[in-house]
Amino acid sequence: MGVTEGWAHLLGWLAEHAPATYEVIRPGAADGDIDALERELGERLPGDVREWWQACDGTEDGVFAELFPPFYTPYSALGALDSWRGRRKAWHGRWEEPDCEPEAGAPGFSYHPSWVPIAFDGCGDDLVVDLRPGMARGCVLEWDNEVCQVLKPEWSSLAAMLDEVGEALASGTRVGHCDPHVTWDGRLDWRIH
Repeated sequence: MGVTEGWAHLLGWLAEHAPATYEVIRPGAADGDIDALERELGERLPGDVREWWQACDGTEDGVFAELFPPFYTPYSALGALDSWRGRRKAWHGRWEEPDCEPEAGAPGFSYHPSWVPIAFDGCGDDLVVDLRPGMARGCVLEWDNEVCQVLKPEWSSLAAMLDEVGEALASGTRVGHCDPHVTWDGRLDWRIH
């Protein structure tokens, strides 16, 4: 499934089963917002990332909507830009020479300028798309802010992430160590096992 189809599948499930989460998801970002992010990054986003931000621009007012396991809320395109700028400021001493392997998907022990944040957990951790060169370019990594590292790709692409999450929601199956549940008030919640 492609991004548009995967996102529609996921949204359809949310509308029917988790309406409180569905209601805070914003429609697509303006192309100008996505272009501003690319200009600041100094490179083009993978097609699936651009396509997703054209379909989903985060949540209303940055409200938490734990769409991606275990507890990640999508960034808007401008929210991603703000987060990336914050990382650049926090890692200014290592920005030009990060403590990371040069290949996409390889471990890193400081924030890399070629990581684009796509979702946040509210505690400093992010899901990021890896724009470093290599066969795994475009993979999704989990940045652990407490220990300042990424270890391995969580998904091969944003499209693969949307597919796996959408299928898990539809079938009620686990993603990694997380099971999807809906709270009494209609919010999606991923329970860790």
